[in-house]
Amino acid sequence: MRKISLKSVVWKEERHYVAQCLNVDVSSFGKTKKEALTALDEALELYFEDKKVPKAAKIERPELVNLSICHA
Repeated sequence: MRKISLKSVVWKEERHYVAQCLNVDVSSFGKTKKEALTALDEALELYFEDKKVPKAAKIERPELVNLSICHA
């Protein structure tokens, strides 16, 4: 078994918390931050379960940036 270091972000969206892994496209949710992170952990285990050589993008010093867009 190989240990992989992953970075995740958690935020509140209405009544639930969303947890998203920044290294791979996996996310989950829960009523609390802890529930969301536990669900994300389970989802990540399933995601990597069938991978012989886990591949995850390396994320260093993520920065939260506000963007504004215009749309029709």
